[in-house]
Amino acid sequence: MNTSLLKTVLTIVRKDLRAELRSRELVSSMGLFALLAILIFSFALELDRAARQEAISGVLWVTIVFASVIGLNRSMASERENGNLDGMLIAPVPRAAVFLGKLVGNLIFTLVVGAVLLPLMTVLYNRSLLDPWVIAILMLGTIGFCTVGTLLATMTVQTRARESLLPIVMMPIALPVLLGAVRGTTAILNDLPPADWMIWPQILLAVDIVYLLLCFFMFEYVIED
Repeated sequence: MNTSLLKTVLTIVRKDLRAELRSRELVSSMGLFALLAILIFSFALELDRAARQEAISGVLWVTIVFASVIGLNRSMASERENGNLDGMLIAPVPRAAVFLGKLVGNLIFTLVVGAVLLPLMTVLYNRSLLDPWVIAILMLGTIGFCTVGTLLATMTVQTRARESLLPIVMMPIALPVLLGAVRGTTAILNDLPPADWMIWPQILLAVDIVYLLLCFFMFEYVIED
């Protein structure tokens, strides 16, 4: 990555972080949704303790996925409404830098929500999620979701039904990430030997790399259309 590209990426990330620190709108809405979701799941599964333990990884990833969708929608919508996206596209900077800058910002916000979810779910579900491998899978899965989501949110932000359209188009594409993340997290929480689940972080890493490369090169064509 050349110096100009890196500088542009960092500038966009700083802009997003400053805007969020002033408004606290994005992380607050994502965090509130995540909190309500895990509380609802906790109450719904209260009567069946066995099912509750088995559903922990599913609850975690469903919450993260839909919280990230909320964050992606709001992030790109605010850029469009404030004219920031048009300004970035008019500026003499690489389109790839705009994609990477928005991706890093969305990734930071989603990881903040995930970092809050893990200890909270540890308390609510009486099962420690603060395992290094669970955290690693959380990061790999979040990278995959945010990579695909940033590209697709850029496409759907132009439509009137962007809030409902983004999850519809995102879920099928992000299914390999969701499958690997849920399977890997479930195996770790069930204390299976590493030989039974080590394949899932490797698959997630490979999928992340493929998605990142594809979205990186496709973003310029998507944004021009």
